[in-house]
Amino acid sequence: MNLHGIFPPLATPFAADGTLALDRLRDNLAIYNRMGLAGYVVNGSTSESVLLTWDEVARVWAEVKKHAAAGKVLIAGTGAESTAETIEHTNRAAALGYDAALVRTPSFYKPAMSDDALAAHYLRVADAARIPVLLYSVPIFTTVTVKAPLVARLATHPNIVGMKDSSGDVNGIGEIIAAAPNGFQVLVGSAATLYESLAKGAVGAVLAIANAFPEVIVEIYEASRAGDSDRARKLAQAMVAPGKMLGPQYGISGLKYAMDHLGYYGGPVREPLLPANEAARGDLDAMLVSVLGQFPGARLRKIFAQRDSH
Repeated sequence: MNLHGIFPPLATPFAADGTLALDRLRDNLAIYNRMGLAGYVVNGSTSESVLLTWDEVARVWAEVKKHAAAGKVLIAGTGAESTAETIEHTNRAAALGYDAALVRTPSFYKPAMSDDALAAHYLRVADAARIPVLLYSVPIFTTVTVKAPLVARLATHPNIVGMKDSSGDVNGIGEIIAAAPNGFQVLVGSAATLYESLAKGAVGAVLAIANAFPEVIVEIYEASRAGDSDRARKLAQAMVAPGKMLGPQYGISGLKYAMDHLGYYGGPVREPLLPANEAARGDLDAMLVSVLGQFPGARLRKIFAQRDSH
């Protein structure tokens, strides 16, 4: 299982009436397939996963599997609050042909989610799963953090092959990489720490901003891998402010607004989320103008022109 590279956690397109817009998902994939993305995460946090029914999730999984380009690694978000349900959804994704499962930490009963409880959960899932498992630490939403000592306990399981760390803690990522055995693959989930995390040994990233600026995020990864640290750092710095705006600041509604203005389909968010308000749209418009101005002759501008011509 090679997880090196950039994975967008695909935004879920909805029609105006709130139903799934799978035709728009196909349109987005047709663009993403032409880029240097390693694959896709389907039903991650950016996908509005907790606002979907599991039947809807399965429909999205099937659509992405059908239309993803050959060679793309497909990772399904399968985490649920119970161990049994997580196993059920993981093996449903396996039956659809997914390559790996991204399993978030259970969090509703947070006081009971000790390292022992989390270890028991993940080991049971990994034992039963018919595809490899990735740990998923996303404390901004779950308030549960997977740290190096727990990773060291879990990473020796042959079916736990890596993790996505969205803590934004570069030092913590370094500690996880040091504690895990060789071959355990860490993907970073924070755009603000992408360059630093790659330098620490992360093998790639799962970033919401890759839905809107996949070209630039892939270039950061490729420059880092090639040893061109100056270029990687410069590009990463240019993406820090956009990453914050399309992540913690304005969330999925901000991301979808940006996607709509960059040739993709973002569309509406699902309630109870609200669309970007007037002030947010003004900030986002200024950010988009700024980013385009920083890449006047780059591949980014060329791809925009190609989209406009179609």
